[in-house]
Amino acid sequence: MEKKQNSQNPKGKTASAKSAGTKKAGNQRKKAQEPFRIGELDQYLFGQATHYDLYKKLGAHPVKSKGKDGVFFAVWAPNAEEVHVIGEFNGWDESSLPMEKAGPSGIYELFVPGAKAGDLYKYYITTKDHRGLYKADPYANSAEMRPGTASRVADLTKFKWSDAAWMEKRASQNTDEIPVSIYEVHPGSWKKHPAGPDNEDGYYNYKEFAHALVDYVKDMGYTHVELMGIAEHPFDGSWGYQVTGYFAPTSRHGSPADFMYLVNYLHKNKIGVILDWVPAHFPKDAQGLAEFDGTCLYEYADPRKGEHPDWGTKVFDFGKPQVKNFLISNALFWIEQYHVDGLRVDAVASILYLDYGRENGQWIPNKYGGNKNLEAIEFFKHLNSVVLGRNHGTMMIAEESTAWPKVTGKPEEDGLGFSMKWNMGWMHDFLEYMKLDPYFRQFNHNKMTFSMSYAYAEKYILVLSHDEVVHLKCSMINKMPGTYDDKFANLKAGYSYMMGHPGKKLLFMGQDFGQFQEWSEARELDWYLLGEEKHQQLQQFMRDLLLIYKKNKALYDADIYPEGFEWVNADDNSRSIFSFIRHSKDGKNNLLFVINFTPVERPDYRVGVPRRKQYRLILNSDESRYGGSGQPKEEIYKAVKSECDGKPFSFAYPLPSYGAAVFKF
Repeated sequence: MEKKQNSQNPKGKTASAKSAGTKKAGNQRKKAQEPFRIGELDQYLFGQATHYDLYKKLGAHPVKSKGKDGVFFAVWAPNAEEVHVIGEFNGWDESSLPMEKAGPSGIYELFVPGAKAGDLYKYYITTKDHRGLYKADPYANSAEMRPGTASRVADLTKFKWSDAAWMEKRASQNTDEIPVSIYEVHPGSWKKHPAGPDNEDGYYNYKEFAHALVDYVKDMGYTHVELMGIAEHPFDGSWGYQVTGYFAPTSRHGSPADFMYLVNYLHKNKIGVILDWVPAHFPKDAQGLAEFDGTCLYEYADPRKGEHPDWGTKVFDFGKPQVKNFLISNALFWIEQYHVDGLRVDAVASILYLDYGRENGQWIPNKYGGNKNLEAIEFFKHLNSVVLGRNHGTMMIAEESTAWPKVTGKPEEDGLGFSMKWNMGWMHDFLEYMKLDPYFRQFNHNKMTFSMSYAYAEKYILVLSHDEVVHLKCSMINKMPGTYDDKFANLKAGYSYMMGHPGKKLLFMGQDFGQFQEWSEARELDWYLLGEEKHQQLQQFMRDLLLIYKKNKALYDADIYPEGFEWVNADDNSRSIFSFIRHSKDGKNNLLFVINFTPVERPDYRVGVPRRKQYRLILNSDESRYGGSGQPKEEIYKAVKSECDGKPFSFAYPLPSYGAAVFKF
């Protein structure tokens, strides 16, 4: 973009220079009055998968053309016989508004005078075999509330952002070295209004959700929220993982401007925003992407590549530049137009492996005879390079459940280029251990220590997500063994271990106060439980853990470096006690964790330490405000020269049953 010319004539400027400047300005005015349309460069870049701002051209855009207000429509349908725009502006007439083919790219375009923001519309596509398809706009910025399936014209230019301070700070940060504690939220079931005639589902609008969510997240001390189910989807039970409107925030909670308000308000309160993003698959709903122009346009044509047998969904064709462009521009759209701070990329393994969820005979090997999707590998490298290259300080997070190498490695070193990866191995082992009767934990000690053998292979997020508290898996509190009181004590010990272990953190809503029921998208969380003492105490403990996490660099700034973690005793299996130290990068901020996973008290537990220092107790799970015995503990413990745990110094501490203690030195 050219710099704005100075309106004042600089001293000594010649008449010829003035004339040239006037001519240039006239050309700029003429250019600004030209019709909004798809040009040759647009088509070329689209065919190369490098039209990163494609969403500014395809879709529906309110513009002025030749002095008339209206909407410019553009859609990719290269195999269609004809394409018409139908909508409220023409009485849904299937023949009155034929679109023109912009060129060999297969993009159709049309300016419709009088159409405006808020109008519902679709594309009526006549196929080569003379079928008529009614399709929602793949690039629509808004959609009709389900069960309606039309797209809605939206104007995204009116909202006034006021999060400049957040955006400037984001651009300067290194995401490896900042605290990231994520609160995973499904907006439709976090809280609900009583159902009424104007709101049968009880949904919060994005604006009121913003205020309620910020109040909770700030009080608890999370650094980020991860929002499920934002992109438009027809079926509530899919939780937003079967998308029909990739460029449209779901209308369940309001307009695009309302969603902008939510992100803006979170940022003004210093809370980051991550969205779930689903490039793995899409549903077969008639209005959606499936067989969009009568052919397999967005999906692989061969069902052995183009369909997920387990999910009944279509798979994007990562070999088509235009499909890759659709997805890459969509990722950029959420980050650059909606100021989102990161995307958690769903089901990465299902994209990478050609045989994922398929039996023999249901998949096609690659050209080398292997099971890796080579086109998808190239797509991820391209995606992450562009998104993170253009938006420093944002995050691309992989939900990848296998041992695929270098998920967070650099693309130029044959990595996929993600910022972080969900640590599914840690999650599985942690939950299996926590479910055990404490007596049997001594025989499964390695479940809690094994993750440190690969902790630095990738940049990890430790996750206890929604997937672990549905489908008869039990809520977190109900996974815990023992009596009612034991369940809370176990969970506090488990959360302490999670917070001390290297890796960023994610916890699904409701699990921080001991939600008893499994999660359901159809009802709100059991907030009434916070009227009971045990749930209040668990919530307070989690609040204090999150505060310690944010305040102590030892827990986050050396996350990806082996020197940031040191075992004190990883082998005390007979007593099921774990002790370890977290170090900050500068070595000036260090925390010692001691956690007991049995109901047996250790009144004089001695722990080894590396230095003859004072060790200040900053968290004690046995305090009465957390539901413990409330027995007084000293605040300062002095290490003496007495070998223990292979360390030259040590001190003794009364470690209670299921006790978790954190010391600062």
